[in-house]
Amino acid sequence: MRKRSLTLFSDGNLFRRENTLYFENVQGRKPLAVEGIYDIYIYGHVNISSQALHFLAQKGITVHFFNHYGHYDGSFYPREKLHSGNLVVAQAEHYLDREKRLTLAKLFVRGSALNMEKNLKRWKVADGFSELLDELFGELESAGKITDVMNVEARIRQEYYTRWDNVLPEGFKIVKRTRRPPGNEMNALISFLNSRLYATIVSELYNTQLVPTVSHLHEPGERRFSLALDLSEIFKPVIVDRIATRLVKQGAIKREHFRGELNGVLLTKEGMRTVLEHYNRELGRSVRHPGLKKNVTKQRLIRLEAYKLMRHVLGINEYEPLVAWF
Repeated sequence: MRKRSLTLFSDGNLFRRENTLYFENVQGRKPLAVEGIYDIYIYGHVNISSQALHFLAQKGITVHFFNHYGHYDGSFYPREKLHSGNLVVAQAEHYLDREKRLTLAKLFVRGSALNMEKNLKRWKVADGFSELLDELFGELESAGKITDVMNVEARIRQEYYTRWDNVLPEGFKIVKRTRRPPGNEMNALISFLNSRLYATIVSELYNTQLVPTVSHLHEPGERRFSLALDLSEIFKPVIVDRIATRLVKQGAIKREHFRGELNGVLLTKEGMRTVLEHYNRELGRSVRHPGLKKNVTKQRLIRLEAYKLMRHVLGINEYEPLVAWF
């Protein structure tokens, strides 16, 4: 049985009776086939029993929580079942060693930038971007601190957003990237998709031996899986940005899918459902992998990227970030 992500939008109760997981709301009680669940995303007000959490932990199912506004709140991360002492030590070493950390941080930024360039060429608005990257990649290579690397990344992204706006319809321009709260509809759409991608990557990291709280570009924090932030830099352009562009250009997302709140703009519940329908469909799409010589889903590409990182920190292969060929 192929496992799938389960998203819960409505309020209700998630509980266990014997060896069955149930979700109950005003529409009734529904059994959930646990063996077919890969991970769970909760957007409604859901009460979860301790027995249900214990059951989910046994099955290795991560649960991600989002608040009323669609912002990521946190995750239920079951006890890790794939332990590797060597990998933990190697990850820590690549964080503590300044040069090793800088190498990986620069690779994440380079991969992200090249994927942005792919998008702009795809959308036919890449004028001058390649030449700009050549200049900024020179600064990136000479950067001696993580803050310098982040500054280069911010400048690349600003130039990218300016060009991206040229293909977006009126009423859906980014104008300026704003987050908490998003200042307009396109910012709200990007933030919502970024949040879901982050949680997706957390689920993928759970199914590897990597420690998700040890990162290289972003600073490790007590309340976040910062390695997911590192990997999201690679995938935001080719997953989030492409989905967002398609949604607004094809009219699948309209102005009525947003609401004004928190002195900003947020997606409505209907808007969230529509966006996630397209997001899940995109992650399930298969592409021909040039290295593996077989078709893999776009979600699988995230796990493969994590495996590449594992091999790098273990000294097996040098990490090369994914640059979209699709």
